[in-house]
Parts: sequence; structure tokens; C-alpha cells
Amino acid sequence: MLFRQLFDSVSSTYTYLLASRKGGEALLIDPVLEHCERYLKLLDELDLKLVKAVDTHCHADHITGLGKLRDATRCITVMGEKTQVDLVSMRVRDGDSIDIENISLGVLYTPGHTDDSYSYTLDDRVFTGDTLLIRGTGRTDFQNGDARAAYASIFTKLLTLPDDVLVYPGHDYKGDTVSTIAEERAFNPRLQVSSADEYADIMAGLNLANPKMMDVAVPANLTIGEDLKSDPEIIAATLDADAAKGKLGDEGTLFIDLRESSERARDGVIPGSLHVPYPSLTDALAKGGLLNAMIATAEREILFYCAHGERSALALKAAHELGIGSATHLGGGFRAWTEAGGANEAA
Repeated sequence: MLFRQLFDSVSSTYTYLLASRKGGEALLIDPVLEHCERYLKLLDELDLKLVKAVDTHCHADHITGLGKLRDATRCITVMGEKTQVDLVSMRVRDGDSIDIENISLGVLYTPGHTDDSYSYTLDDRVFTGDTLLIRGTGRTDFQNGDARAAYASIFTKLLTLPDDVLVYPGHDYKGDTVSTIAEERAFNPRLQVSSADEYADIMAGLNLANPKMMDVAVPANLTIGEDLKSDPEIIAATLDADAAKGKLGDEGTLFIDLRESSERARDGVIPGSLHVPYPSLTDALAKGGLLNAMIATAEREILFYCAHGERSALALKAAHELGIGSATHLGGGFRAWTEAGGANEAA
């Protein structure tokens, strides 16, 4: 496995790059906006294709690189389902997985630092975001933080992992890079408590100043989809759920589901839709590809949909760039479809 731990000295943020092999698929965890060119250069040097960019939570101390990486690579952006961020491709739940080629991250919902904090497990390691730090824990006094929820996340989820699991945090302010579950249980001063109330008392007494970038970072991180939603090309080819429902059963319209198999199995599908997972879309649209052939022979309109509308908006742009003008997408994705009472069947 290829693994890189990258550091932003301004916010003391760690970003993690994972891939199973040189020349394969890659994902980034907690990318920082100012370092996106650095990430892209490294990906190029290692001959990696960025497939997913993941945030552990909505950050208050730096602006995320998710939007810029999405626009540069058309990767899938991923956050937990509890996030209030306006537009991400995938929203994962506790117990889900985040998959790329030969790598599967387990998803743990670990609220407390914020109400949208998630940790991600991989074999011998866990990426804890700001929930569990090296000899510390994430503050709980803003963004719907909750010290008792943090206690539960740490003690009933993270500290139940095997002792030798490596702890890779979202930040470190002292220069430490990695710890273990056993070390943190034994030596983390904030974890030497006997109850959630005792932990909450410690957190209430910290009296920390707000992060310097909080007033800028949080609004920016909540609106990473703003450029896609305001793009005239996308607006012109966006159908709302009611309009899309009117296309169901129309032989001239081909519904294309861009979601992953796990999302389809969990949430269902629009009846009659064709499954083309987003990472394979470019090949399917290219000359000689399945979708290209279907459009050419049947003169059918494509209606892309995904979970929330980000992948389908990117797919729309890709289709237009290849000269396929008869493409539209479902604004708000499958979530909007189901909220509008659209038909749904098991995958």
C-alpha cells in the first residue's frame, strides 16, 4: 500500500494519501485548499488517479480542498451523512465503507468534536479526525459539539479497537505523527477519567479561543458546491424531481444511475435505470463505449442521477465536453427523487 502523511504548518492539519499500488486509484483524507497543487503533483508523480476525497468533518481551522480537487479531477467527494455541507457526492453512515481499488475504509460515526465528525478505519490503523488526538482530544465547544457525545465516541468506539491499531489524527500541534490505541488509553491525560461527567468537566474548563479562521473556514466549507449549483451550463440542463418523474417510462429517456453498488443496495433505484458507476463513466461515454453506442443507435436522451446531484452534475459536464448534448441531470439526486415520491425499487 502507498501511504503518505502530509502536513499543513498553518493549521497543523494532517492530510493522508492512500492507494493500493503505484498507477492505481487513490483517496485523500482531510485535504487543505492551499495544498491542492501539491497533492496533484504527488498524484502525478506516483501515477495515481484520485477517485475520492474525504473529510472527517466540517473544519473550522482551514478551508477544505474537497471542492478544488473535485473540479480539478472530477473525483468523488465524501463526508458523513450528518454533515450540513451543501453538496458532496457521497454521504456515508456508521458501518458503511469507503472503497477504492483494493482499499476499503470502515466508517465510524464519532460525534462530539462536531455533530458531523466521523473516523475511518483501515486494517491496522484509524483516522480519527479531531475526535481523538495524540495525547489530547478535539474541543467540544462549537459546531454543535458535545463533550458527553465525544466521551461515548472515544470510549465505546475508538478505544474498543485493538490495542496495536495505529492512531492517525487530523491535527497535531507538538510534532507527533502517530500513536496507538493502547498508548492513548494509557497516557492521554484527558482519557484518565471514570465517567462522561468527569470528561465533560475537563472539556468545559479549557476556555479556548476560537480558531483564527473559523469565521472564514466554516462558511466556505459549508458551500463547496456553490460553483456547481451556479454554473449556467448545469442549471440549463438540470431537471427537478417532478420534471424527472415525468420522464419515467419514456422510451426516449435513459436514466443512468451513477452511484456505487452499496448505495443502490442500501437506498434502492429508480425503476428501469441503467447502472454506470461514476468512475467508469468516461469510458462508457467515449466512442465505442456502452452509453455512446446506446445514444447513437437509439437517439435517446440521458438523464444522469446520483445520491445528491454532485456526480450527476460532473457527468453532465463530461458528456457535453464529448459532444453529447442530449444529457440532463436530476437536481438533488436520488434524495430529491424519493422526497418527491418518485418510484423506488430494490437494486
